[in-house]
Amino acid sequence: MICLLIWTPVHLQKPNVESITNQPTDTIEDSSPTAKVDGPIEYDCSSLIRGQFLCANLDIDEQTQQPRNCNRDTQKSTQWCEAAPGITCLDTHNSSFTKEIPCKWTNGYHFDTALMLSIFLGMFGADRFYLGHPAIGLLKFSTLGFFFLGHLLDIVLIASQVVGPADGSHYVISYFGAGLSIITGNEDTAKKVQSDWF
Repeated sequence: MICLLIWTPVHLQKPNVESITNQPTDTIEDSSPTAKVDGPIEYDCSSLIRGQFLCANLDIDEQTQQPRNCNRDTQKSTQWCEAAPGITCLDTHNSSFTKEIPCKWTNGYHFDTALMLSIFLGMFGADRFYLGHPAIGLLKFSTLGFFFLGHLLDIVLIASQVVGPADGSHYVISYFGAGLSIITGNEDTAKKVQSDWF
């Protein structure tokens, strides 16, 4: 049995260092030892995470005070964003790309109108009629705001944006105004009991 061993030397080319130093090192994949990197590396910008892009020039609708074309079901709107310096997007071949950002779908119920109705005409149920809760509005009208206790309670609930429109939409509030986000907890966000607590 004859065994033949052939040895061929491999010549490696030195990559262009300037184009690599401006790119994140964990995203450069080079499977061949002779590959040469020329020009910017392009990325799929739809998978960028926070801190790698900025959506500064939002198209805000003046009537709803939310990003234009906010989807009722997904609560998202497609807007133009800019990738961080040094990132070039595959789709546009520059740093601009479209991304779905969160928004709050509104249906024309203004927060300031609901709050003023609650303060001045809440004992007659005008705030609840305005928000689309006619049954509670009729009860408040019949009992003079549940003897003024329901009137005071609704002022607090509407001011803290706990009570909103009956159709599930959000209030129309200035986009950079005093909108609140209610944070809830569940098994994933609650602190788990540790053995050293007892």
